[in-house]
Amino acid sequence: MKNLTQLTDQELVQNYMNGNSDSLSVLVERYKDKIFTSIYLLVKDKYLAEDIFQDVFIRIIDTLRAGKYNDEGKFLPWAMRIAHNLCVDHFRKVKRSPSIKTSDDHDIFEVLNFSEAGADQKMMAGQSHDRVRKLVDMLPEDQKEVIILRHYADLSFKEISELTNCSINTALGRMRYGLMNLRKMMTEKQIAL
Repeated sequence: MKNLTQLTDQELVQNYMNGNSDSLSVLVERYKDKIFTSIYLLVKDKYLAEDIFQDVFIRIIDTLRAGKYNDEGKFLPWAMRIAHNLCVDHFRKVKRSPSIKTSDDHDIFEVLNFSEAGADQKMMAGQSHDRVRKLVDMLPEDQKEVIILRHYADLSFKEISELTNCSINTALGRMRYGLMNLRKMMTEKQIAL
């Protein structure tokens, strides 16, 4: 019998549906950073992101227990779609634009694991990431969303197109224009990374 961490997503889902709750823990551990980071980048509030993250896995558990999961071997895109939909539902509920400021001024990069480096390198990397994050926040919503899903959630353009209900070409175009706008803003603000 393989160690649970060596099993595929499909095998873990099947194990969970057969009563092995540890299998779900492995899936959560495997994808928690990508899912949480994507939620956080969309809602920009650490506590709200934590709530939505929990709701994502409650929804996943409910779907698996009800036997409604369509096992196509695409657990992460499915979980990301749930996360994305819950973020959209939140914004519809509060009727605000997605430019919520963090209440405690936390940065997304506190969540990410940096490789061990010297204090000066950490500080410079943090400043660069902070500048990029602020510039990404200034992009039009559709461009920002594609950049976040591509670079932070590591989704393919096919997965992004399915998640955002647009064609692959539209997703590619949004990425292209988003990157062009980022370069333009960096030139105007004379930002070096």
